[in-house]
Amino acid sequence: MAELRGSHGDQPNHILTRWFGTPDLHKLEVYSSKAGGYTALRKALVDMAPADITNEVKTSGLRGRGGAGFATGVKWGFINRDAPGPKYVVINADESEPGTSKDRYILENSPHLLVEGILIAAYAVGANQAWVYIRGEYDEPYRMLHEAIEEARAKGYVGPKPLGKDYPLDIRLYRGHGAYICGEETALLESLEGKRAQPRSRPPFPAVKGAWGRPTLLNNVETLCTVPWIVNNGGAAYAKLGTEKSPGTRLMSVSGNVRNPGVYEVELGQTFRHVIMELAGGPPEGRRVKVFWPGGSSAPVLPESMLDTHTDMEALAAARSMGGSGGVIVMDDSHCVVRAAHRLLKFYAHESCGKCTPCRIGQDWAVRTYERILAGEGSQVELDILQRVSDGLQNGRCLCGLGDSGGWVIDSTLRHFREEYEDHALRHECNVGKVMASA
Repeated sequence: MAELRGSHGDQPNHILTRWFGTPDLHKLEVYSSKAGGYTALRKALVDMAPADITNEVKTSGLRGRGGAGFATGVKWGFINRDAPGPKYVVINADESEPGTSKDRYILENSPHLLVEGILIAAYAVGANQAWVYIRGEYDEPYRMLHEAIEEARAKGYVGPKPLGKDYPLDIRLYRGHGAYICGEETALLESLEGKRAQPRSRPPFPAVKGAWGRPTLLNNVETLCTVPWIVNNGGAAYAKLGTEKSPGTRLMSVSGNVRNPGVYEVELGQTFRHVIMELAGGPPEGRRVKVFWPGGSSAPVLPESMLDTHTDMEALAAARSMGGSGGVIVMDDSHCVVRAAHRLLKFYAHESCGKCTPCRIGQDWAVRTYERILAGEGSQVELDILQRVSDGLQNGRCLCGLGDSGGWVIDSTLRHFREEYEDHALRHECNVGKVMASA
């Protein structure tokens, strides 16, 4: 069981959302005067050496909030700041993972928080140019972030001499192409360069050869938005929150069959029972939680009996799942797990870029197998096929995690809801209270 540290009363520690709800927080004047905006940037540029900034982030224990959960400070340290030639910071604001909306929540409330975090990161790793790759459908977040960057430029925070520092810093926006695969960091880089979005073989990793063949730091929106707090308060203060190996807080987008869907900032180490049943109000009256995805649709599912699983990454790994993108999707007992898995496999099959054979063939094969099962034409053969396809998709057989995601959908739903699959495949019936129309 994870050990919680820090404050855990009725008023939890809010790092990112502390000032959310302040009128006009998206404007520079309000962000600066009410939320202490850009004090961290001033401290970083004036009072700290780049290596000191990176060390504070390492001390904090902050881990990436985009899905992989890699140590942020360690990732920054991979960039050779003294290497000749340009270096880049690229921000993944594509956020196309089903069930996830936390980055949009940040951008629509406090876009300057991201701008400040980007500028600090760029200075720390020796980059002068940053690119925000933002989901193409995010019209309002795009507009608000564009205005925030221009406000920062007019104030002198973005430009040739930010805060008088002879170190040029620039931020540009790039609208995504509407493909799920662009959330994968190397496919994102391909898209940013104007190419077809497909994952790259690694090594070399982006820290060595990223955007336009140059050393590149890629971070998620939420990850960089945490940096100003760490610079202002110190990495050690951040490390006191959460658990020893998963410090801090993270935003969780809770959706599906809950009474109060929304985005909640949660100190890592709390339980999913707290997140789903208390913060999000639990399922509708008369219903029970049947299954939940703890980290977006890519995360292996967990049944109701595992609601007391803790939200830190180690606890989720022990439960054979992951925190992923922080999207908590809840499904109550009125829904059929087999049909839900079929819908997700259709999504992954459609979004596959087609580069890797297991993903290109396996996802489509799984969809057709589900269709036979749901049409009442299933048997033990179809169940065996699903397991074989699942095994063929997992464990790094593809260049990116999309193949694993499809495999995890099959494997985790089969593992926790085997009887429901057998109802469909062997007995040709669905015993769920509310039988849904075929997807």
